[in-house]
Amino acid sequence: MRQTLGYIVTISLVVGGLIAINSVAYVSEEKQPDTEWAPNRSTYHAGPTGTRAIYEFLSESDYKVVRWREPPERLLGSTTKVQTFVIIGRLRQDVTESEALSLLEWVERGGRLVLVDRRPDPFLLPTSEQWSITADYGPFPGLDVNPASVTDMTRDVEATRPTQPSRLTGAVQEVQPSRFAGKISFSPRQEEKKEHVLHEDDEFVGEEDYDDQQPSPSSLPSNEAVTIQANNSSPAPVVHLGHNNEVLLLDYPHGSGRIIMLSDPYIFSNAGIALRDNLQLAINILTSSGGLIAFDEYHQGRGKTQNPFAAYFAGTPVLPICAQITFLVFAVLLKRSRRFGRAIPVPQVDRRSSLEFVASMAEVQQRARALDLAIENVYSRTRRVLARYAGVEYNSTRSEIARRVAERSSLEADRLERLMRQCEEVINGKPISERLAIHLVKSLREVEGQLGMRMRSRDLKQAAQNI
Repeated sequence: MRQTLGYIVTISLVVGGLIAINSVAYVSEEKQPDTEWAPNRSTYHAGPTGTRAIYEFLSESDYKVVRWREPPERLLGSTTKVQTFVIIGRLRQDVTESEALSLLEWVERGGRLVLVDRRPDPFLLPTSEQWSITADYGPFPGLDVNPASVTDMTRDVEATRPTQPSRLTGAVQEVQPSRFAGKISFSPRQEEKKEHVLHEDDEFVGEEDYDDQQPSPSSLPSNEAVTIQANNSSPAPVVHLGHNNEVLLLDYPHGSGRIIMLSDPYIFSNAGIALRDNLQLAINILTSSGGLIAFDEYHQGRGKTQNPFAAYFAGTPVLPICAQITFLVFAVLLKRSRRFGRAIPVPQVDRRSSLEFVASMAEVQQRARALDLAIENVYSRTRRVLARYAGVEYNSTRSEIARRVAERSSLEADRLERLMRQCEEVINGKPISERLAIHLVKSLREVEGQLGMRMRSRDLKQAAQNI
């Protein structure tokens, strides 16, 4: 019990020491300020560059929304039927070419891809028959721009109106973009055609047969051909919003689905969603096709590849403490399971009592008819006790020992001397019967009893246990 208590106290002290050391040594990471130079567009982020507001609004408005934390390849075989997939840049993890191929294949099957970025990944911008779509940065924000300040983000920028009525611009009067919106352009693939940009006297492609998308052959930047079905609608991009002679919002068909591009993430951000009709525009873009809306969190660094336990305790001393405790347990187990020196025999504890030895010796002597040896064993101890009681040496004469003992006790000297002489004669070889041997041993024990020289307490306890 004491050993177990010692183990518990030791382990508690070690764990407490580890907690104290890690708590003192722990230094919390300083929060980096939110900037448009390095924005965080995650729906988990509540800062001015994040998109948590639009996600929470859609969720509380009973729209079907989900945070997608798996690779885009899972869209093709997922049992969760995603209708709209939203990628809001700038991404923490680039979209690879294989992921873009999977995502565009999903769009061909009827999905809707929403790209909200100043410059989307080129892999995600396939051509639409003879039309080529490109995107580039506008004015780049500096480090001194405060994304939470409406003045800094929209200085000298007027609200813009929809270029034409459509599902994406329904109930939208004015949209307030930022001064850092990207530039979207599209042009015919023939080299002799000039690039199309948004001007006041330009005629935009209307939204006729918007519901009947025309799948058309398209290709990725890698020039890999994609096979799609054909129908009767135009493959040309449809412009819904323009700003400063640049396209702000357009969409175009890809297979049986559509790709929607918005060149200003500020409209979807927590800081800009409440301006003008930005919220209404975001709702139109995300909910126009119905179904489940998935916000890409995989490329925002929120993929499910990370252990949930580690993710929950990330940035705290808990993980180092667990690692150190695991190391200590492993070290203890290794130490107890391996020896660090020569092999030592297991100690053999003799659990037999002295009475067992006496019984064994008596049985041996009885079988060998060695009555003189039995008398010698008992008499030697008794003579030693009598000499000590009388205060004389062990080799003193019988008469002197008997006289001294008789003077200090009620025993008769003659009787005691006669008993001692008989025992010594048997030891010296005089024949003796078994009955006489028992009588002599019994007499010796009576002398010890009369003198108060009992067996030792240990022998008494062992004798009681054997009984």
